Amino acid sequence: MSSADAAEVTDAELAAMHHAAGLARGIAGRTSPNPPVAAVILDPAGRRLGEGVTQPAGGEHAEVMALREVGEAARGATAVVTLEPCNHTGRTGPCTEALLAAGITRVVFAVSDPNPLAAGGGDRLRAAGVEVVAGPARELVAEGALRPWLHSVALSRPFVTWKFASTLDGRSAAADGTSKWISNPVSRTDVHELRDIVDAIVVGSNTVLLDDPQLTVRGVGGAADGELTQRQPLRVVIDRRHRVPPDAQIFDDAAETLVLDTAVPRFALKALYDRGIRHVLLEGGATLAGAFLEAGLVDEVVAYIAPKLLGAGPAALNDAGITSMVDAVTLEVSDVIRLGDDVKIVARPSRPAGQEE
Repeated sequence: MSSADAAEVTDAELAAMHHAAGLARGIAGRTSPNPPVAAVILDPAGRRLGEGVTQPAGGEHAEVMALREVGEAARGATAVVTLEPCNHTGRTGPCTEALLAAGITRVVFAVSDPNPLAAGGGDRLRAAGVEVVAGPARELVAEGALRPWLHSVALSRPFVTWKFASTLDGRSAAADGTSKWISNPVSRTDVHELRDIVDAIVVGSNTVLLDDPQLTVRGVGGAADGELTQRQPLRVVIDRRHRVPPDAQIFDDAAETLVLDTAVPRFALKALYDRGIRHVLLEGGATLAGAFLEAGLVDEVVAYIAPKLLGAGPAALNDAGITSMVDAVTLEVSDVIRLGDDVKIVARPSRPAGQEE
């Protein structure tokens, strides 16, 4: 059966896709190196029978989890999935075969799988007589939980979000070095929510020496205020000169820590990608951020701007290899949010000529 056009999607299927996109956001950072995918099963009348999300690496994929919940009611039903069902055998079997065995007669997916190892699921299903609709709500899904994973597949490196907090005049600390607290409690909670959806948090040795951070996720995702969450991202220190002392907080037992002996951001990202890391949160400091920006390796900027003025002190960003206004990295703002008196800005670089992408 030939591929159906995305315009043929029903209202119930589109609503299910929006619901699935929300489910996928809830597992961001928990499935790498696999993508965070969600599936919803609908009966012929468009009523929701069940749903599922991809489990942590090595566990079942979203389609299998949804089918398991539905059971025999899946025969003649429709599967609505955020990503094209996989068509290969890895640590689990192909989702296409699970859908066929369950008797699914129609599959709607938002984003085609760009991974050549897993692609072709839509064609396999069509060849078996299943009606396939590709593309509804593609932009919504691709810009949601799937975005870091899609980026990593395209470039064979993790998606990098650079987060920083600064005063209105761009200072990350006062002249005496004090930096607690630039941002307010609402912003700090938001940072923990951001940490909660990434695979790794990356800092340089200077940040560890100056601030001795723990770099953990606390007080979100059901955890009590100040309590560690169950899942913690990998903590990464770039320390080519071996300056970080063994008694630094980053080496406590709250989470796993990796020290990378390199000064080259690309090498660091390659090492992390090889470990299954697909989304990195770059937290510090200004010199490391400048190196990543100069190399064209910052994919998203999340800035927390506090309504304070210092007039002196370290800047949020050091030398990024930019000497002229014409070389400035232009950002496309995607979101501006008021967090108490602070302002959170989310933006993406518009890559200058010659930089990555």
